[in-house]
Amino acid sequence: MLFERLKKPSPRILLIGLVIPWLSAPLLAETDSAKASKKSEVLVAELAEDESVEDVEQSAPLQTKGQEHKSRKPEAPRGGAGVDTPSAASRKVAPNIDLKQVAPPPEAQVSTPADTDADAAESEVMATEAGAEPEPQPEPEIREGKVFTLLDNDVMPGTSTRLAWTPGIQIAGLSQTTPVLVVNGINAGPTLCLTGAVHGDELNGIEIIRQTMYDLNPEKLSGTVVGVPIVNLPGFQQGSRYLPDRRDLNRHFPGSPNGSLADRIAHSLFENVIRKCDMLVDIHTGSLKRTNLPQLRADMNNPDVAEFTRGFDRMAVVHSSGSAGMLRTAAVEAGIRTVTLEAGESHRIQQHQISAGVNSLTSLMERQGMISRMFVWGDPEPVYYDSDWIRADHGGILFSEIELGANVSEGEILGYVSDPITNAQHPIRSTSDGRVIGMAVDQVVMAGFAAYHIGTEAEVPGE
Repeated sequence: MLFERLKKPSPRILLIGLVIPWLSAPLLAETDSAKASKKSEVLVAELAEDESVEDVEQSAPLQTKGQEHKSRKPEAPRGGAGVDTPSAASRKVAPNIDLKQVAPPPEAQVSTPADTDADAAESEVMATEAGAEPEPQPEPEIREGKVFTLLDNDVMPGTSTRLAWTPGIQIAGLSQTTPVLVVNGINAGPTLCLTGAVHGDELNGIEIIRQTMYDLNPEKLSGTVVGVPIVNLPGFQQGSRYLPDRRDLNRHFPGSPNGSLADRIAHSLFENVIRKCDMLVDIHTGSLKRTNLPQLRADMNNPDVAEFTRGFDRMAVVHSSGSAGMLRTAAVEAGIRTVTLEAGESHRIQQHQISAGVNSLTSLMERQGMISRMFVWGDPEPVYYDSDWIRADHGGILFSEIELGANVSEGEILGYVSDPITNAQHPIRSTSDGRVIGMAVDQVVMAGFAAYHIGTEAEVPGE
């Protein structure tokens, strides 16, 4: 009897026979994927690289005007989607936020244009019922502004907003977003990007971007301004120049989607934000216990970059082609006009340096036709095509005799290194005529410590 029943297939047996192969397929696929991942190449961690104070170089000015300069074209369209950007179908309209007012994080904002229109209509009806005539509404002007798409959000012309960028490198349940400020002008124009705190301990740039961005009126702006006040959020939270893996983020641009932590963060920022811009100002300060005169670092042998520097009021320019891995270097190679703005020292908020940075960015936007203001330009600052760091020859305590920005002569005493044990005083003298564009703060130094950065002007041929 049992044998005869099994000869006829039961419906339950047929169902089980169909389900088991369907369930086993993903398991087999996961097993194959796991085997493949074991064969993948193992990444070897790099040693952290400290900032070199010799990041500027000697260079003669361009001998002829209009010299052709070949720059690399962007690898991807500037308006295209980045690696973290969802498909165009899932884009949403960014909420219009007054940046001067305190607002919750971007996730708490909801764009409800329909509700706004309904509220306006309701208030008009109530005013009519009360016997008051509604105020005539001005006819909307036809503007040339364009929708600016960033981080899967459409920022409408004449609006400002806060967006959220995340490189996707943290624990999912503990991930934090990095705020991105956007002011999209009601008129068409170029796109300017401002980045700060690529090194997490550089605070002046954060405040320069805040004051600059919050002072913009989208109703009077031509073009778009994007600000990322704190790029290196993990370093900022820890008061550290570096990332948690002790890497310098500014040595890993344009980055890689499959590389180290620094590579992945650099790649995400570069593809999702930087490539959307026409111009970039990357704001920094001096490294630990060093301070910089407000200045631009720029490749003055690049005609587009050299012309770009002329828009910054009262800002000295130091020639530097930049090192591989720097955000400035990668952006210039991608066809984006870029300079580094240095101002002050790390771990501090210095209002004088901040005011100089805000003034220079305001003048830049005025020169680019993005804003229209009554702006009084100061005397032009020189371009330093050559600069040298003067190092201490003895260990001890450094006491400076000159101030940042001072003009010095060859042989002039800049400071002393005092030996607290022997009471010996070792003078440090300038090796050339020039100006102090960077210096170490008074501190304990060892032999070889870079103490004073002297910039030397070069005569431009034909002038």
